[in-house]
Amino acid sequence: MKIYTTKIKESWIIDRIKDEWEIYQKKYVSKIKLKSDIIWVIAPWAIDDKILINSRKKIVYSVYHIEDLSKDSLEIAKLKNIEQFVDAFHVISIQTKQILSELTTKPIYFLPLWVNQNIWFEKNNKIDLRKKYGFSANQYLIGSFQRDTEGSDLISPKLVKGPDIFIKIVKKLYEQNKNITVVLTGTRRQFIISELKKSRIPYKYFEMSDFNILNDLYNILDLYLVTSRLEGGPQAIVECGLIKTPIISTDVGIAQHVLPAKSIFSYKNIETFFECSTDINLVYENVSHLQIPDGMNGYVKMFQEVYES
Repeated sequence: MKIYTTKIKESWIIDRIKDEWEIYQKKYVSKIKLKSDIIWVIAPWAIDDKILINSRKKIVYSVYHIEDLSKDSLEIAKLKNIEQFVDAFHVISIQTKQILSELTTKPIYFLPLWVNQNIWFEKNNKIDLRKKYGFSANQYLIGSFQRDTEGSDLISPKLVKGPDIFIKIVKKLYEQNKNITVVLTGTRRQFIISELKKSRIPYKYFEMSDFNILNDLYNILDLYLVTSRLEGGPQAIVECGLIKTPIISTDVGIAQHVLPAKSIFSYKNIETFFECSTDINLVYENVSHLQIPDGMNGYVKMFQEVYES
């Protein structure tokens, strides 16, 4: 059984997943599409559908989330069009599986993305780490490492990511605790930065951070906050779990499969956030099976079943 993984045209977590699959599962990897048995469409936004339509290979098609559920949705139309050429779908959240199950009779495999423990791990020297990045021991650090602004104008909030919800929560927390500082990384953070400035809430922005810096920053946080209205993952939930970073999230993606109910709040009622609490040890237990290479076992099984069908 040989699997060809389609190419990706942007730098995102899926690039890393593709690379790790090809490193740790070499015996299943084909770099040449014509010599493969299965095509894994790991990044459907980066492939010409004609390639799939004209392919005689078995096809596994990953769907991370479905953003537009309206009657005239281009996303839904595309999935309906491509469904006849796909042998199985792969999703990373139950919510996406439920939506997709109404559009197809093909097999749908729910498999969260694995997590690389060589990149994400707990460090014990937290005070020294804080000094390294310019923070004091008494600051209460709240982290957000995902983009929040639309790429079209770099001003408008990307509402599915819930940056407006993040700001509402942080503003209320800051009223109660003036030691709060927001830690930001990544690109397209303009909306949150602008709102923090308006409210005079301290923040520090590490725009271009490699994995070493990101792991350090996770380690110094008092809280990581996910405020999305819609997510496929987000992988930050799993990364926080492995590092033992306290995290509270909306009920998106894999949150309900990893976090205890007391760590999940409703984006429709942000007051529910203030009733939440964290449990780092339980979350660590819930994500530990996703570590490499065991976290890939479900994928191998999926491909074997598709290959043998």
